[in-house]
Amino acid sequence: MFTVKQAAEKAGISEHTLRYYTDQGLIPGVARDENNKRLFSEESLGYLHLVVCLRGCGMPIGDIKRFMTLNLAGDDTLEDRYQILLEQEERATAQLREAEERLAMLRRKLGHYRERIEGKK
Repeated sequence: MFTVKQAAEKAGISEHTLRYYTDQGLIPGVARDENNKRLFSEESLGYLHLVVCLRGCGMPIGDIKRFMTLNLAGDDTLEDRYQILLEQEERATAQLREAEERLAMLRRKLGHYRERIEGKK
């Protein structure tokens, strides 16, 4: 079992964010010790990594909560979960395309400034 601090470190997020995610019911299987402190199993860490990934792709908390609720409901929800992830994949692909366009612009500008700097020498 992992403490909040350990789980947050493994997921690369702050302890505050992890507590928020658990308070929102996004991480199934979080236990409590005798002092009411959260404890994370390997399984709950797996859920945490999925939540962090989905948030990193820009998925809203409410949508993540819906996805996790469907996940816990079992195989009858496979199609719904598939559709949610498919839509998120489309959004992530668009975000990637936009990031690539911004990177290309930066590289063009860097090339422009490099040429001007080297031209002064």
